[in-house]
Amino acid sequence: MTDLTAFWSYLSEGPLLWLALTLLAYAAGDACFRASGRKPYVNTVLVAVVILAVILWATGTAYGTYFEGAQFVHFLLGPATVSLALPLFDNLGQLRRAALPVAAALLAGSATAAASAVAIAWALGVRGEALASVAPKSATAPVAIGIAERIGGAPTLTAVLVILTGITGAVVATPLLNALRIRDWRARGLSVGVASHGIGTARAFQINPTAGAFAGLGMALNAVATAFIAPLVVALFR
Repeated sequence: MTDLTAFWSYLSEGPLLWLALTLLAYAAGDACFRASGRKPYVNTVLVAVVILAVILWATGTAYGTYFEGAQFVHFLLGPATVSLALPLFDNLGQLRRAALPVAAALLAGSATAAASAVAIAWALGVRGEALASVAPKSATAPVAIGIAERIGGAPTLTAVLVILTGITGAVVATPLLNALRIRDWRARGLSVGVASHGIGTARAFQINPTAGAFAGLGMALNAVATAFIAPLVVALFR
């Protein structure tokens, strides 16, 4: 048992172990998603997060140690976000025809996402650094972390909230939009992208290419809008 513990201690210090476990956890999550018949509540990212959280907890591994390996996946967030320009280009005609509604929905969605989160947190007694960390939770992770640093938030807490927001949006968006009888794929996609960034956008692409394209648009534009709106919202509650 002592030898096994020593071996794990040695192995866990290497970044490749955590990179491999991250990829395996995602593969397991994707397998569960497919086996469920692509049910939204069996979200790939959610399953992967649970698996990794259990491993980290069971082995007593610090997040910093884990991130030494996971940072290689984190680095790919930037190129993955930029690649969303391709489906946007394919739907450029639809985007031009819906420019005004898109702008109005973006401002309403971005302001509501930041203001509602900060207001609820403030009402529950959250103050200071934690309150500032909540405001950019609907922006994509690299942008949200940068915004949190500039407005006095905790980047790590913001990253967690971003992931939770994305998973929640990916799980509830389709049933909610179906219940509201929203059939326009452009509206569905944009709302998901604004509310739940990359994870929601990935889910939108699984359902419909037009919804995915507009979700990518919503995610990109919301990142810009949040950079202006989040500091204003936080300032109102300080």
